[in-house]
Amino acid sequence: MIRRHLISLAALSTCALLAPAAMAQGKDIKIAHIYSKTGPLEAYGKQTQTGLMMGLSYATGGTMEVAGRKIVVIEKDDQGKPDLGKNLLAAAYGDDKVDLAVGPTASPVALAMLPVAEEYKKILLVEPAVADSITGEKWNKYIFRTGRNSSQDAIANAVAVDKDGVSIVTMAQDSAFGRDGVKAFKDSVKKAKLVHEEYLPPATTDFTAGAQRMIDKLKALPGRKIIFIIWAGGNPFKIADMDLKRYGIEIATGGNILPAMVAYKQFPGMEGAAYYYFGMPKNPVNDAMVASHYQQFKTPPDFFTAGGFSSAMALVTALKKTNGDTNTNKLISTMEGMSFDTPKGKMTFRKEDHQAMQSMYHFKIKVDPAFAWGVPELIREIKPEEMNVPIRNKR
Repeated sequence: MIRRHLISLAALSTCALLAPAAMAQGKDIKIAHIYSKTGPLEAYGKQTQTGLMMGLSYATGGTMEVAGRKIVVIEKDDQGKPDLGKNLLAAAYGDDKVDLAVGPTASPVALAMLPVAEEYKKILLVEPAVADSITGEKWNKYIFRTGRNSSQDAIANAVAVDKDGVSIVTMAQDSAFGRDGVKAFKDSVKKAKLVHEEYLPPATTDFTAGAQRMIDKLKALPGRKIIFIIWAGGNPFKIADMDLKRYGIEIATGGNILPAMVAYKQFPGMEGAAYYYFGMPKNPVNDAMVASHYQQFKTPPDFFTAGGFSSAMALVTALKKTNGDTNTNKLISTMEGMSFDTPKGKMTFRKEDHQAMQSMYHFKIKVDPAFAWGVPELIREIKPEEMNVPIRNKR
């Protein structure tokens, strides 16, 4: 009788030891997605959300599980407001007990959120906020980014416009995104001459005064003259209403979402570099995303859909490598230097600053009646190893 009782106690003890491990294995993996569901960059945010959910489904073979743990995404709307984004991230880590977070859409919001990730010692995977300072001077070890940074944009766009005898004026939003973008562009330009920087409020709709200042800086100069635009949201191409052609002034810019690229139809032959356009990358992941997006929405995936999808691929790749373990330090050591497949091809998190090294696409705009937007024809893929992207953090 006593022996049977001792065996029962031993069995109960063994169960007690196994229970926490079993519970941890079956516990949901909680991910907060903080993005602009509303606000000036709502279109960008919605695309990222679509891409993230499509990517999680694709990467898990439709199960939304890794190592027997269900992935649960908690969505929060930062409205493009830095203070709100900061508070939402703190609530996600502290109250919702999420394992990690993805987002946000706008660079000023991201910069407000970085210290929160450090305080709670939890990963923030930045997608798609662009400012260099996110993985630069404001970075901490909990920050990873699948989105491209301003330097990647700038280096790729310099390929298109940095030529001898060219005079360039930059026009950008007076924000972290705009100013970091211009700084990176200036650092990348080696042959052309930058003659003026024009900064305007992010919500500008009347570009008349700014356009006139830029025209005055360029109109009397010899050679090729370009206004290079770094802008998120709105329609900065209204500056073309000032009849720039009369002064021999061209417009150049990077890629954008399809609705914004409707304005590109005015500029056939315009060159730039894009982060993504659905017809450019040739790989199985992009093929699958494009097919799935057409099936669900009857439209091609857009600029930020690819970004959200890429962030999902990074997360699932890391979680598979850790066998579903969401311990932050284990994830960091796994993700540093990690390569993963995306709709843009292979990306790799650089160990030094956790910035994803990735391809960009040099394009020329073609007008095709079959499309409502100016179609970016691929000139060539600019591979990660071709871009000397500066390491700007102080690790």
